[in-house]
Amino acid sequence: MRYSSQIKPISYIKANAADVLNRIAEERQPLIITQNGEAKAVLQDVASFEETQETLALLKLLALGNQDIAAGKLKPATEVMARLRGKP
Repeated sequence: MRYSSQIKPISYIKANAADVLNRIAEERQPLIITQNGEAKAVLQDVASFEETQETLALLKLLALGNQDIAAGKLKPATEVMARLRGKP
């Protein structure tokens, strides 16, 4: 994705807020907001934000699993399955 076309100054956002929100919701592309020529914030639609948060949560679970593997915190799959089925 090219972010160069998704950069707008804050004055543009102020003057065109409703249009900007509609465009972000339709295109599902983030918009970089600048202030005094510097990037200051990113505006994105709620659905994209929620997807990003879910993805980060899954990545965190994977990272925690990798840490457990590295620390040797492993059990055989048969033991885990038996435990899940309620068999000691």
